Amino acid sequence: MQYEAAKSFILGKLSTELPVHLSYHSEGHVRDVCDATQQIATSEGITGEDLTLLLTAALFHDSGFLHGAAEHEKKSCEIASRHLPDFGYTSGQIDKICGMIMATRIPQNPQTHLEQILADADLDYLGRDDFFTIGERLYEEFAMYGIVSSRQDWNRLQVKFLENHHYFTQTSIKMRKPKKDEHLRLLKSEVAKNEPT
Repeated sequence: MQYEAAKSFILGKLSTELPVHLSYHSEGHVRDVCDATQQIATSEGITGEDLTLLLTAALFHDSGFLHGAAEHEKKSCEIASRHLPDFGYTSGQIDKICGMIMATRIPQNPQTHLEQILADADLDYLGRDDFFTIGERLYEEFAMYGIVSSRQDWNRLQVKFLENHHYFTQTSIKMRKPKKDEHLRLLKSEVAKNEPT
């Protein structure tokens, strides 16, 4: 597996071909998820080929946005399946990578340890200090798609999302859940404060 070459290829494609209106699903998000993947995987004791496959899945997990938001996980798998053989990945390895990519689909339902790690890495920011900064980018994207029409709409959506979300790995539960719960409390009070009486 020529991981570094595959990485250069897909990051190059994302930086030049992703629609500019994607304020959240950008090359920056992919790099962020790669960093979180590396951190969680190290803590969870993942090494060798499994680590390479995980990091490759992180790199390709949102590449489907090159062809639109709908069914983007499936499109990401198609892109991975088309290009990864050029970098020495076998069909068995690509199947594993696609399983991990599909595990990032909301609602998340990862089946394996590696899938759990990528699912947690994709939403790592929910339990970090930069939650509101990153959330702002997602708000802009959702507003552009007409998914939310106001800040109150957005905050309600975030409350619902955080209430339904849970981390899978011991690492993320320990490192990210306390801060995520704090964000949920803040958002709930914000929503309550702005509800019409």
